[in-house]
This record gives sequence, structure tokens and C-alpha cells, in this order.
Amino acid sequence: MGIPAWIWFVIAAVALLAGLVLLAADRTREGARNRERQRWADLRGWQFMEEDGRLVRQWSAGAVGYFGAQTALNVVAGSTFTSDGRRPVYVFDISSDGQVPTVIVAVRCNRVHPVLVELWLASVPFQRPDMPELLGPVGQRYAFADDSEGARKVITQELVDAADALGGDVGVAWLEQEWVLASIDPQAGPSRLERLLRDLGEIADIVDPFDLDEQDSTWQDQEPSEKPAP
Repeated sequence: MGIPAWIWFVIAAVALLAGLVLLAADRTREGARNRERQRWADLRGWQFMEEDGRLVRQWSAGAVGYFGAQTALNVVAGSTFTSDGRRPVYVFDISSDGQVPTVIVAVRCNRVHPVLVELWLASVPFQRPDMPELLGPVGQRYAFADDSEGARKVITQELVDAADALGGDVGVAWLEQEWVLASIDPQAGPSRLERLLRDLGEIADIVDPFDLDEQDSTWQDQEPSEKPAP
């Protein structure tokens, strides 16, 4: 005896209702994040934009490359003080296939970094097809770079300590072009983002200005380590 047609109708209706509830919840969370981010920007006297399709094209490494960022949402643009002066900053969600997997925080330096360096938490499944070369563990993170010799001059013990202090909710921090960037959980609120901006500002002060001829690296050369299991 077959299942009555009305049962299939009920199952389909329940599935549709569940999907609508989840969609409504996602939109509610996105709307709340949008309003919170805008209020934060207004409080700081910074600029706010709901969407910027060009911003994410400035970068291709770190979380931007890992998640395949397609556009930037809830963008805050301004500047903040560090011990070396005022630096431009961005804070934005990245959108990938209709989802928001992470928030990007970026602090601009005064010069372009000579190498690309990525510092990933060991607990993050960071592998992607175009990963830079694995250098090995540095503090609590694994270092990758597109120039191993240049990276060993940039990755000082001071930088390692600053990266360790970022916290376990920061999956990756990286240096790309003239920027210091990091990714954090999309639910991070303004107070957490403020702290991350300060921490990235300290890293920017460490690497910029940066004289490669006079600065000695305190990170000892070592054989590349295998990627830890996710």
C-alpha cells in the first residue's frame, strides 16, 4: 500500500516552512549586523557602505583567497591611531556564494611589503589550491610565504608574539601589498573589532617602516613542517 498523496504534501509544506524560517533568520541576523556596523561607523565618524564590489579585488591571499570572496558587505572605512601615527583602516564582511563566512579587518601601512606572509592557526583547515610555500610553525600559527628567504627577515620574534596575541578567533593574519589583514568570526561585535584593529595596528608598527638590512630576524630557520590534521 502506497503512502497517501496528502502525506507527501504535508512533508513538502513542512520543508518549505523550515526553509522560509531559516531564510528569515539569516536576513534578521544580516539586518542586525548591518545596523550595528553602521552605528559603530557613525560613532567613530567613519564612512559606511552597504556593499562594495571592488574592495575585495585589492587582495587575493589569506581569508580573501581561501573563501573566494566575491564582494564586501557592511563596509566601514576610516583611520585609527597607532604609536607610529594615523593609519587608514577597513572593516567588512566578505560574501561568498551568498554566505558571510568571515569579517576582514585591514590596516594600511606606508609601504608595500616585500613578501606575502600568511599566519594561520594550526586548528584551521587552511589548505587551498594556490597556497604559498609552507615555512613551518611560528608561535601558535603556521607561516606561509611567496618568498621564503624574504619572509624569514620579516618574521621576527616581535611579530610572532603580536600574532599570538590576536586570539583564537582570528583564523589568519597576513601581510599583502601595503596592508596588514586578519579574519575573524562574522558574529564579532564592535568592541572585539576595536581590539583587533589595535592589535593589527601594533603589527603594522612592527613591519612598517621596516629596514630589512638592519633588522635581524629572531625566528630560527627550520625545516618545513607537515600541515597538521584539520
